[in-house]
Amino acid sequence: MPSYRHRALRGLLPLCLAAGLVSLAPSPAVASPGSGPTAVVSLGDSYISGEAGRWQGNSLTTTGSRNGTDRAWTGSVYDPSRVYGTTEANGCHRSDSAEVRSAGGIATELINLACSGATTQNVFRASRGGVAFKGEAPQADQLAAVAASKDVKLIALSIGGNDLGFADIISTCATDYIVWYSYCHDDQQAVVDAKIDGVMANVGKAVDEVRAVMSSAGYAASDYRIVLQSYPSPIPRSAENRYGESGWSRTNTGGCPFWNADSDWARDSLVPQIADRLKAVAAAKGTQFMDLRDMLQGREVCAKTSKLVSSTVPASATSSEWARWIDQNETQGPLQEDMHPNYYGQQALGRCLALVNARPTGNVSCKNTAGTGASGMYLTATN
Repeated sequence: MPSYRHRALRGLLPLCLAAGLVSLAPSPAVASPGSGPTAVVSLGDSYISGEAGRWQGNSLTTTGSRNGTDRAWTGSVYDPSRVYGTTEANGCHRSDSAEVRSAGGIATELINLACSGATTQNVFRASRGGVAFKGEAPQADQLAAVAASKDVKLIALSIGGNDLGFADIISTCATDYIVWYSYCHDDQQAVVDAKIDGVMANVGKAVDEVRAVMSSAGYAASDYRIVLQSYPSPIPRSAENRYGESGWSRTNTGGCPFWNADSDWARDSLVPQIADRLKAVAAAKGTQFMDLRDMLQGREVCAKTSKLVSSTVPASATSSEWARWIDQNETQGPLQEDMHPNYYGQQALGRCLALVNARPTGNVSCKNTAGTGASGMYLTATN
């Protein structure tokens, strides 16, 4: 039941004056914010919206169901709306397997307001500089409507990657491998370093915006939680890549066209740098932090301990890759799906969220257990 702080009497109070007496006739009480069904809400970008949820592993087969990897296959045509619903049309790509949807019965309603491609500005309220995106109002304004009619218990937030230019970094590094035969990590590290302070300030503002919405809806800080999360690495370290650095196997077979030095930089420098900075924002803003830097360990695109799906190797949460490869020719789907957790990865993320939901305090890291599916996800405490 909601606390008394959520309750407010609304309605007209007719004032009747007769014989010098004041008679007050209050209208019936109206349900207040926080008194509806319990809800868990996800906000942010493609890593939490469910981008790439269409795919169960990666296969070189380009027709039909692609060896069972393409969940959009109807048996005769491809219909991505089977996975992304109405958000296939605007590109927000909220999949049926998105993190909050895969978290199980942690609340009566599991609500996904995140949108693929969103930046921090798309989270802020419009009145505080927020910008509509893909035909939708800023996410904080959408949250306000949810908070007014539901009892929101937890808000998961993934944001900042697009502000830093994740897509541009991936594109540059892949191009440097395929076309220019040069490294990308030195130039791209300078780009990240130039942006990251401003990006983290905006991530902090996004948290503030969420808190302001909840406060305006009548929630006390103790009535709900915010969980700020980081990003997993979709590519492995060079020593853990099943394809050699030279030749075309990383490009044409594995879908991981990156030099060893760039792979090691992304896995052991860039992803940890962003995670550590997001953790600092969480500490400064009083939110829980979920570290996902190792969530895809061994399940990345081209990882030695995972396999491509084929006619003889079926799609499987225990052996297939958990991230979408780079389909540079877009023969199997749109480019925006590349380098995101796929159906299996999103089920694992959902398990992480469920575990955090059951752990009301403390920062955690979510990791996988080799050879298992989402049920093998587990948390470790972090400082």
